[in-house]
Amino acid sequence: MSSNNDDKPFNDAIEHQQKNEGYPKPSEGKLPLPIRLSGYFLFGGIVLMILLGLLGNILF
Repeated sequence: MSSNNDDKPFNDAIEHQQKNEGYPKPSEGKLPLPIRLSGYFLFGGIVLMILLGLLGNILF
């Protein structure tokens, strides 16, 4: 196999997809900051409530 043919599309549908949609960049896989922060607070709050509930159930 030659390495220079790796980026050539093998049919018209793939070529169309590459031209119009492109390949996703690794840096674009992140969510926007407000969505990430709300997710951190949501899941962090859930974990904190579970831990406090378990601790309260054991102690009281």
